[in-house]
Amino acid sequence: MDNLHSLLKTIDNFVWGPPLLILLVGTGVYFTFSLGLLQFRHLPTALKMVFSKEDKNKQGDVSSFAALCTALSATIGTGNIVGVATAIKLGGPGALFWMWLAALFGMATKYAECLLAIKYRKQDSNGQMIGGPMYYLQYGVGSKALAVMFAVFALGVACFGIGTFPQVNAILDATEISFGVSREISASVLTLLVAFVTLGGIQSIAKVAGKVVPTMALFYVLACLSVIIMNADKLFDAVELVIVSAFTSTAATGGFLGASIMLAIQSGIARGVFSNESGLGSAPMAAAAAKTDSCVKQGLISMTGTFFDTIIICTMTGLALILTGAWQSDFAGAAMTTHAFAVGLNAETFGPLLVSIGLIFFAFTTILGWNYYGERCVVYLFGVKAVLPYKIVFVALVASGAFLHLDMIWIIADIVNGLMAIPNLIGLIMLRHVVIEETKQYFAANINAMKQPVTS
Repeated sequence: MDNLHSLLKTIDNFVWGPPLLILLVGTGVYFTFSLGLLQFRHLPTALKMVFSKEDKNKQGDVSSFAALCTALSATIGTGNIVGVATAIKLGGPGALFWMWLAALFGMATKYAECLLAIKYRKQDSNGQMIGGPMYYLQYGVGSKALAVMFAVFALGVACFGIGTFPQVNAILDATEISFGVSREISASVLTLLVAFVTLGGIQSIAKVAGKVVPTMALFYVLACLSVIIMNADKLFDAVELVIVSAFTSTAATGGFLGASIMLAIQSGIARGVFSNESGLGSAPMAAAAAKTDSCVKQGLISMTGTFFDTIIICTMTGLALILTGAWQSDFAGAAMTTHAFAVGLNAETFGPLLVSIGLIFFAFTTILGWNYYGERCVVYLFGVKAVLPYKIVFVALVASGAFLHLDMIWIIADIVNGLMAIPNLIGLIMLRHVVIEETKQYFAANINAMKQPVTS
């Protein structure tokens, strides 16, 4: 058993090693420059589109905003609280800089994959929109094998990876430690809530995500801002430390063991990609359900998800950890973030409570988002008749999460999570000319429309 565990750990390190990280970031770099720095030039426009009034007459199941919130529900999770702490614990403050870099290039990747999701989406036998990497791999690239490969890997992540067990355990730990509620009671309530929401389909999930995600994100950002404001005199030094540490080795200090530049790069990029999922192929499955007649417009709206997830929320967490000195403590993961809030807000009880509440809601919405992703994979692989059995199995897995503490399950899940990116990235590279041409046509048409004289 120890040998199997060691083998799986080796495979995990290889999958999430430099080759995949270079491919993920490299794809973002390619689209960034081939699209003329689109994520920088058109970010204000994209943010305006996010909050614009929806057109209910357009084809799709939910509004573009609801589709974005569904995608964000899966990405804004424990990675924003635990992942940032892990990255900085391993790579030092400089890891935060590399998270920013991965996110900025990742926005271009997210734009491309969500554009393709709308371009190649279909309708299932129930009249609902279906799309994502499976469909642009099969109908765009022309490879059924790559499409099936992606769907199988993504379904594995939904059922056995970040969609279930890590999120369930995060919720149960938080409710037990902060509120004294037994794991069994919390698991029962969580299972009922997941069943109630997910059995209602995309409309139900999007409705809950549309309310919970923005509310909790704002709540968490305000909490982080409170820590930053209370330590504002150290802010300039903290930002300087992040930038300097990105290009120099960080010396050991306090509970921090020291880190090389390469470790800062690897931990920052890996945790950044893991948090915002740009290039992994998950967000396109939610984007495909959006009510829109423009693949470019939805691509712009979807790329803001990476901006919100990493540039805003992960940055807030990272600054709180650095400003309070929590990154130099003996704590790790969620305990490090909890320590940062306790010190930063000078509140031994209230600070940790904020982190626990954030973890509970972020983890819950991640479960909902990945339930939907798994459903889309099931529809592709087995048809709509398999949706109800899938949901029953998914709810059962959530219920069993309270009693499972198998490290190997999580290692396997991590491996599958990385593997799902490979067919997706192949599809993005092979369909790059489609992305570029659609983008050119959209902006050319909009520029020409703005030049037309107004007639009465």
